[in-house]
Amino acid sequence: MVLHSQAIACVLSWFGAKVELLMMPATLDSATVSHFARLALAHVTREYPNKLDHVMLSADDVRSPAVLHPVFYGSFDWHSCVHGYWLLATLYRLCPDMVESREIEAVFERQFVGSRMAVEVAYASHMQRGGFERPYGWAWVLMLAAELLRHENELGRRCSAVLEPLAAVFVERFLTYLPRATYPVRVGTHFNTAFAVRLLLEYGNCVARRGGGRVVHSERVKRLDGLARATASRWYMGDRDCQAWEPGGDDFLSSALMEAECMRVVLGPERFEGWFSAFLPRLDKREPLTLFVPATVSDRSDGKIAHLDGLNLSRAWCWRSVAAVLPEGDVRKALGSEAAREHLKASLPWVAGDYMGEHWLASFALLALREVGEG
Repeated sequence: MVLHSQAIACVLSWFGAKVELLMMPATLDSATVSHFARLALAHVTREYPNKLDHVMLSADDVRSPAVLHPVFYGSFDWHSCVHGYWLLATLYRLCPDMVESREIEAVFERQFVGSRMAVEVAYASHMQRGGFERPYGWAWVLMLAAELLRHENELGRRCSAVLEPLAAVFVERFLTYLPRATYPVRVGTHFNTAFAVRLLLEYGNCVARRGGGRVVHSERVKRLDGLARATASRWYMGDRDCQAWEPGGDDFLSSALMEAECMRVVLGPERFEGWFSAFLPRLDKREPLTLFVPATVSDRSDGKIAHLDGLNLSRAWCWRSVAAVLPEGDVRKALGSEAAREHLKASLPWVAGDYMGEHWLASFALLALREVGEG
């Protein structure tokens, strides 16, 4: 599946080290698929280093990551491990004949078993851990559940069934949280509500299209889908003339473009165009300019600064998705497509290199490179 044909050639220098020519094609071709798969396989079961989101309720909770989270203990943190598995499942479906397929199968066979997942369910559903991974990790679990619903082979269907109880936990968490969320969260990090709604709507779409009897809690998902759409409309429908005060120093999401991508899914193409024109009324003049300029990443060994590579990749995803639904001949369509290419060019070569980015960036690269409309 080729999404772009242009190759990216970047001459890169790292703190006075020798200059190295990196070639990374801006396409989801077989080489890129294998590269991403190998990266994820190297970290989804790598326990350390590890950054826990862990409320200790007693001395008994002083435990290792693998004991607390027997499925999602790798990838530096819980949510990155979840979307590492999403990446592997997606690549496995798109390219089942890739060399890494057997290894991907082995990891899912070993990790996605009922006894392991039951520990994750018990942890996530504990009444005193209601804020665990809210809303970013919640949304990524539903995104992984959506991907597994697309799989029709025996392994995919079994893993989908194993994950379903954990997905049900976060469906209930969202059903409780969204009515209480008076205000959206517009930051460019894990707490961004537009990103969470965008991912959970993909789950709702997958359940509606192909979930059927595979999802026991499908009526709850249908209710959540409607609630999420209504909540996003309540939060964002009246937004006008966005100034796009970004990027911040540790953003990996564009507050402006992520909101637009969320509303694209909520409104559908016909209603979206009018809202988008009011939300960013001067895009045809490349304003706000910051949305067209890739972020500069000064230190990729710094976990927060390395977020900015994720910002570039997630902007590329949003630009491509939004540009795809704008009318033919609309100058913003061409500008958005070009902005997507420029943002990919800036950060796609850096999905590997330092573990602070390597444990998660390929997932955001896949969001940017997968087929528009996949969700």
